[in-house]
Amino acid sequence: MQVVCLDLEGVLVPEIWIAFSQRTGIPEFSRTTREEPDYDKLMRFRIDLLAQHGLKLQDIQEVIGGMQPLEGAKAFLDTLREEFQVIILSDTFYEFADPLMRQLGRPTLFCHKLVIDEQGFVRDYRLRQPDQKRHAVNALKGLNFQVMAAGDSYNDTGMLGAAHAGFFIHPPASIVEQFPQFPVNHDYAQLLANFRAASRRLLAAA
Repeated sequence: MQVVCLDLEGVLVPEIWIAFSQRTGIPEFSRTTREEPDYDKLMRFRIDLLAQHGLKLQDIQEVIGGMQPLEGAKAFLDTLREEFQVIILSDTFYEFADPLMRQLGRPTLFCHKLVIDEQGFVRDYRLRQPDQKRHAVNALKGLNFQVMAAGDSYNDTGMLGAAHAGFFIHPPASIVEQFPQFPVNHDYAQLLANFRAASRRLLAAA
């Protein structure tokens, strides 16, 4: 009874806000949870910036519609789902995720919702639950699942710390320095091997 929890952006798909920054030519949108650990502060900044430039949800969705998963992500996820149950725990929004989820074979996704006004502008956001990644892992543990997890950013560290086995993949060096307890993986093959090894250790210890 083992579950793997994965972050989405930076792990399976490119960072949506970075892609949006590149498309709009507005560099401020490139700031992500890799640089800003305060998620509410980051989202308020993004919403204000969208309003400042007159950009709507549709403008973001058009960019997402042209995005693809990271190279090798679909094959990695397919293999992982053959061996484990997999849940994507992301701080993205359901209004963003559908085109990318479709390309990944629609894995289970827990994320958040945006508040959109009648003109299509993003006015606010609603967290499904504060610190939802860590809470989800703890809830799964409470259901007697052994939980393994992987992510790349500040907002993943609670999830990694709560899991029976937590790993970084593609993290920036600044985060690795602050959280040296999480082994770093540089590609999907390495991460898959570490999940399998952790699985064996957990089963042996059970």
